[in-house]
Amino acid sequence: MDKVVATALEAVADVPDGATLAVGGFGLSGVPNVLIQALYERGVSGLGVVSNNCGAMESGLAVLLAAGRIARVTGSYIGANKEFARQYLAGELEVEMIPQGTLAERLRAGGAGIPAFFTPAGVGTQVAEGGLPWRYDGNGGVSLASPPKEVREFDGTEYVLERGIRTDYALVRAARGDRHGNLVFNKSTRNFNPLAAMAGRITVAEVEELVEPGEIDPDAVHLPGIFVQRVIALTPEQAADKKIEQRTVSAPAARETVSD
Repeated sequence: MDKVVATALEAVADVPDGATLAVGGFGLSGVPNVLIQALYERGVSGLGVVSNNCGAMESGLAVLLAAGRIARVTGSYIGANKEFARQYLAGELEVEMIPQGTLAERLRAGGAGIPAFFTPAGVGTQVAEGGLPWRYDGNGGVSLASPPKEVREFDGTEYVLERGIRTDYALVRAARGDRHGNLVFNKSTRNFNPLAAMAGRITVAEVEELVEPGEIDPDAVHLPGIFVQRVIALTPEQAADKKIEQRTVSAPAARETVSD
């Protein structure tokens, strides 16, 4: 089945207001910027986003966030995103913060058809006991807090029950992909992308290089096409547009001089 669509706008044309999205990426690495921009251009709003973070440097999900298009975020990192923090503290945004490994497993579990699982991460904290602020009232108070979760003991160790995550759509970015939706990710871009793709009922992948079926060695496939419904091929300019969140360089070493 040829899953390639012509444009990013066409690929997200049926995403409605209020949809839930699992979005790949970690910081600025492996973020499906072209698909996110297409959602922005369509004016979709009230979105529930599941992603490690919510963009940075006016890039990635920060585009939708700054425009007020996101209603809820499930993630594990706010970082230096000042607008994310401002909206959260002002009560404009509902935020569920969970441990990063738990987020990864909740996405994987949802995609694998596992409704819930037990993990030791968060036991003895508000993650399990409840009370984490999901929404502030804008005056320093909490208007909505996380509920307590089931805790059970196995072999003398306590574990907390976490639910698998399923979303209406998933947006991911891959280095290579074929027309059947088989994807290969490059180095650190293989972060939350495969997991987000698994969690979406309809998964859209933007690929830097589109190849024909059979050109990707089956052993090299990171995510099989069964999890992907739509593929768009990026232009060379789009594929090369990769921002650096924090550029750090070392001072050149001092050169020694030798005198006779």
